[in-house]
Amino acid sequence: MKRATFALELPADRKKASSQLEDMLAIFSVRGDSLPLPRPGSYMSRKLRYFPPDSLVEITTRTLQSRFLLQPTRHFARTVVGILARAQERASIRIHAISGLSSHLHILATVDDAEQLADFMEYANGNIAREALQLVKDRGWSGKLWERRYSAIPVSDEEPAQLNRLRYLLSHGAKEGLVASPRQWPGLHCIDALIDGTPLVGFWRDRSAEYEADRRSKPIEDPRAFLAEYSIELEPLPCWRHLPAAEYRQRIAEIVHDIEVETARRIFLTGKIPRGPEAIRQQDPLDQATQPKKSPAPFCHAFSKEARGQLREAYRLFVEAYRQASAQLRAGDRDARFPEGCFPPALPFVSNDAQPQLPSSRDGPSFAPG
Repeated sequence: MKRATFALELPADRKKASSQLEDMLAIFSVRGDSLPLPRPGSYMSRKLRYFPPDSLVEITTRTLQSRFLLQPTRHFARTVVGILARAQERASIRIHAISGLSSHLHILATVDDAEQLADFMEYANGNIAREALQLVKDRGWSGKLWERRYSAIPVSDEEPAQLNRLRYLLSHGAKEGLVASPRQWPGLHCIDALIDGTPLVGFWRDRSAEYEADRRSKPIEDPRAFLAEYSIELEPLPCWRHLPAAEYRQRIAEIVHDIEVETARRIFLTGKIPRGPEAIRQQDPLDQATQPKKSPAPFCHAFSKEARGQLREAYRLFVEAYRQASAQLRAGDRDARFPEGCFPPALPFVSNDAQPQLPSSRDGPSFAPG
């Protein structure tokens, strides 16, 4: 059998690898060891989702064409908080921090496995899209909200790596030069909840009950009857889980202060004044970022080479076990054992020719062959 290594030759008429080939390289090049080369046409279009138990992940989901469809208003922020809180309640995910700009949403959370994360994001993204599109349907926007599936990047257990990702998330709004301090961001942000200990409260709108009442022509005396209050439970970062609540809030405040000092220094050196909260509220939701982020997502976030190697090795072993089970399944073994924490491939369609012919209903009652 042919073997695949780091050096994969591309056809002469192609200067860049296609997205499918890039995904294949990401899987085969996790380590220098070679893996069996798949048959043509069997390349995976997406990277396999795998997270070890209790993994800290940085989740990112972006709007279509980087448009400002996630409106930075207090009302929409509370709507998103209510949706995320309800999704957290259903999936039992542990959220540490969240922030949302007009074109993308960031969540730092700990998950048990890929299925738990998928359940959480399916519910959250679907309902956020429904509410966000309601606000722009009168503007003629009929497209979808999200550009593609969410991105989830694992973060190592190292304290510097976790604090780096927390700082990155908390700096949103200020690092883009939109506001002088992330606490001034008019949309979704968790800074006040982390520093002051104030609950991150939102509301859930029961559109099913609202639709049913409208269908039955029931008079809606108070629209608030279809609203339920939910709050997101923010847990400390795994590396700071041992800290008392007051000390944890103090350390978060120090991180935010450093961000504000860095932002003030950048404003002084460049002379670029932030737009400010009011100008951000007035922006057109159908506008789009002039320079959207296009750099490829890293495999993981780690501080040391050793930690990065451990994450890559765990993923390599997972991919190897998955591919072996997938080969057995393609060979006809329906009992192929896939590794824990994965989404097995769907079984192929079973044609009528492969099943015994059942008697027609005209022939009277009969039993299906056992």
